[in-house]
Amino acid sequence: MKISESYSPEDRWLEEDKACLETEHCLPASIERHDKETGLDQTRTAVKDTPTAKESTPMYDAQKQCLTDPPFVDGNAQKKRSLAEIVSVSTTRGVFHQLLLTSAVLLLAAACGMPIGYSAVLLPQLYNANESLAIDIEMGSWIASVHSLATPIGSFASGPIMDRWGRRPALLLAIVPLFSGWVLLATATSHFLLLLGRVVAGISVGLIAAPAQILLAEIAEPRLRGSLIGAPFVSYSLGILLVYALGSQFHWRAVAWGGTVLPLLSFIAIFFAPESPVWLARNDRSARAFKALTWLRGCPAQAKQELHKLTERFEAEQQENNGRPSRFWRSLTETAIVKPLVIINAFHVLQILSGTYLVVFYAVDIISDLGGSDINSIQAAVLTAIVRLAFTFLYCFLLLLMPRRTMVALSGLGSGLSCVAIAAFMYVRAGQPKTPLDTYVAAVLILLYIGANTGFMTMPGIMIGELLPAKIRGQIAGYLFTIFNLLLFGVAKGFPYAKAALKTQGLFLMFGCASFGASLLLFLLLPETKGRSLHDIEDYFRQRNWLWMNRKRVGKGTIGGTEEGAPLESKK
Repeated sequence: MKISESYSPEDRWLEEDKACLETEHCLPASIERHDKETGLDQTRTAVKDTPTAKESTPMYDAQKQCLTDPPFVDGNAQKKRSLAEIVSVSTTRGVFHQLLLTSAVLLLAAACGMPIGYSAVLLPQLYNANESLAIDIEMGSWIASVHSLATPIGSFASGPIMDRWGRRPALLLAIVPLFSGWVLLATATSHFLLLLGRVVAGISVGLIAAPAQILLAEIAEPRLRGSLIGAPFVSYSLGILLVYALGSQFHWRAVAWGGTVLPLLSFIAIFFAPESPVWLARNDRSARAFKALTWLRGCPAQAKQELHKLTERFEAEQQENNGRPSRFWRSLTETAIVKPLVIINAFHVLQILSGTYLVVFYAVDIISDLGGSDINSIQAAVLTAIVRLAFTFLYCFLLLLMPRRTMVALSGLGSGLSCVAIAAFMYVRAGQPKTPLDTYVAAVLILLYIGANTGFMTMPGIMIGELLPAKIRGQIAGYLFTIFNLLLFGVAKGFPYAKAALKTQGLFLMFGCASFGASLLLFLLLPETKGRSLHDIEDYFRQRNWLWMNRKRVGKGTIGGTEEGAPLESKK
């Protein structure tokens, strides 16, 4: 089934499998199993009521007939009905391919986590007077913070790059400075080169964040999308833990050389990866989009159906603009874009104020204030990374089982209650001698807080990948990450001053209020996106309502009032 004679990255991944059209590879085992997986039980009500359906297993015949019919003839109701009966989820092979591509991105996410934790490895060794590049506290503060200052630069540039050349080329381009940054650090002969290496690596991390999240959102099927988008945060935490572990055993130059391994491996893996089908379909590359979708879904019929939806929506957008490309700044005034932007940016502010990253940055100081014990900094860093990694993995697993709204509500409530408990504990113990029991209680409360609040860490990437419309998703994602990183840098820089003014108990009270506020915000505004297609989510935001509770409810025993996998609806 040769689609095009041109050679493309998709050709390297696509295995022509004509047997898919002749066997059960594209078909579920039974109607009941298919209904359970997709939630589309109502699409075959008429078939189930017929005597033939009761006496035989019509799924195979109906699906096979659908696969042999030309499904996209306008005005043909029978063929549209057949199209609806095509399996709406990937085959086992397709799921494996999605996981394979995600693994390539996970290598890159781990590579991004390593520069974040490298300062904790580098600074203690450079403070040693015997080092050839020994530093003072002032230079150490610059080495630690310049990475965060450089990250927004990469984030700002990532949007136009991935919208112009694609998600995959954007990632390949971003890996080059990451590798170069590690080489600069490993071979540095001056403080300037150390700073330059940190800046280059920081720009690369900023360049990678948005394309990685967008690529995973656009290649994943609805039932897997949440976990696949959240998985990089697990890998990111693993990268931090990895650099801490290497730093505890090796010299900082050896660790820097070790940091070049993951960028190289991820470059090779992503080089052979297919481009996002969404980007290909929206850039007049239908043949490549079909190849990519066939590989990702494991079934040509499902790929053809999905490609039809992508091209149909893109053509509708062009008709709305009289055939002209939509203007970026003008698009920002559309209701379907304003709503998700409000939700995402408001959550970013509340997430940062809830201490998601501040407690990681200042874990040693905070635990010292709570328990009063001297703690080895590298041990505290490793412990924090382990806890964060474990809970990030847990939340990614929960994304497969729980609705988004339920998970984030429980995360916010747990985070808020933990913060209030910490503030109350510190208020009660204020002015009293600190005991080993204080350290134990403080450690338990901090671990509970980190465990609950980690749910917030996975949400920004998921919301950016799911809530933004396709026509602006690439451009605006980079700018959103830029704003987020600038806010994070400002709050982290001002943390010591806020701590001096509010004391630690006051800070945790602020963390608790922000956690409760984030839960309330998402409870009111965030739609339930688990199991829904990106098209359905985009259509939901086109409606007038702002509050999720005002949506149009259909059916019973459903998630958030609609069947999982069914279109989101709202009152007009």
